[in-house]
Amino acid sequence: MKCAGRGLLWSGLITALVLIGCASQPLTAGAGKSAPGGINIPIEYFKLGNGLKVVLARDSSAPTVTVGVYYQIGMRIEPHDRTGFAHLFEHLMFQGSTNLGKMEFVRLVESNGGVFNGSTRLDFTNFFEIVPAHTLETILWAEADRMRGLAITQENLTNQQGVVKNEVNDNVLNQPYGGFPWLSMPQLANENWYNAHNFYGDLAHIDAATLEDARAFFDTYYAPNNAVLVVAGDFEPVQARAWIEKYFAALTARAQPPRPDISEPAQLAGKRKSYVDPLAPRPALAVAWHVPERGTADLYAFGLLDQILLQGEDSALWQKLVQERGYSGGIGGGINLLGNMFNYDGPMLWTVYMVHDPAVAPDTILADVDAEIARLKTAPPTPAELDRALTKIRAELYDLAGASDHFGLVDLLASFALFDDDPTLINRIESEFRSIKPEMISDVARRFLQDSQKSVLIVEPGKAAAGAQP
Repeated sequence: MKCAGRGLLWSGLITALVLIGCASQPLTAGAGKSAPGGINIPIEYFKLGNGLKVVLARDSSAPTVTVGVYYQIGMRIEPHDRTGFAHLFEHLMFQGSTNLGKMEFVRLVESNGGVFNGSTRLDFTNFFEIVPAHTLETILWAEADRMRGLAITQENLTNQQGVVKNEVNDNVLNQPYGGFPWLSMPQLANENWYNAHNFYGDLAHIDAATLEDARAFFDTYYAPNNAVLVVAGDFEPVQARAWIEKYFAALTARAQPPRPDISEPAQLAGKRKSYVDPLAPRPALAVAWHVPERGTADLYAFGLLDQILLQGEDSALWQKLVQERGYSGGIGGGINLLGNMFNYDGPMLWTVYMVHDPAVAPDTILADVDAEIARLKTAPPTPAELDRALTKIRAELYDLAGASDHFGLVDLLASFALFDDDPTLINRIESEFRSIKPEMISDVARRFLQDSQKSVLIVEPGKAAAGAQP
């Protein structure tokens, strides 16, 4: 799993569109409405007859193109007895396909001077390539080839089971603060198994995966009607669309299972858990609350609250906990630690975390966090605070939407297509934030940041304790 660090812009069921033999269906063309002077990405959006969603965003400022394929299967909805399966398939997708042998996809991209990667998030698994513009047709053919048929052999499965287990051991089990808090906090704060299980996967489940399990998983979730294809960069839209029709239109749609109920019951009492990390040299603390539903005005208001309280060295919590109190050299967190406030589809947490001075008690830190939150509950942010929050959001949006590698743009377009069926939302994000009144920020703080909705996770430093023994 290649998980990016937390930033604003960094992880619903798609109705099965079994329309074999139908012509592709144009949905939207053009940029959609945007705020004056705001982001205005030219977007063409359509669906193939087999249900594959396609987003085209042309930008000829550099002779490169970025291709992203996002499948709507992530860690959140994997089978109960096969945790880690979504992550396992992120690896298997590079092991060969109908017309490409083992690792030939990798060599194809790299030999053309491109780069590639994939990641497993809560609600999708994604794959992308950044390549010279003249290789677009080749990359589209290769992505269609592995969507058509993956080389799921016992040799490949056994090999990648070992790779995934090693990754879990190296990145989580044998690292100080491994999985803190992105793995450990959801398991404390959530009640629904889909939101609360070990997202990296139980090693016993990974070992137990059979060849039949793997083939069934691919046949179910790696279908065109469970995916979106995004192309951004220097290309001719008419030609790109023709290639997409040529290589993807003949792929067969497959019926999708009903999306499981991932709703989270209201948290009515605070939670608290401590555990010893045998490799940690210093204590750590995380605190989390449930956030408003994705796509709502409440969530946009909460996004501004996040900027005011937590994001950047000018934020209230950084100033209080780091600059004034000196509890730690820094703090982290935000909405969706595996991505951002746009690329997930289900219940989510807002998390604040830090590795801190051993001399400071967790409750002392928590009292200061609560005091900063109480200030926003009592009075709306000042005009200066709100302006800074909007400026930071605008800067991060433009950094990603305008980046030369187009990855941030592809990620947003894919998420909006998968979860909202409308990638032109990217052109309205900023106006959504600017429509939020200061009083709405205080209101969401009062409603969503209550003590009864708070979860506290404390890491005790086992390494430091062991070192203190005679």
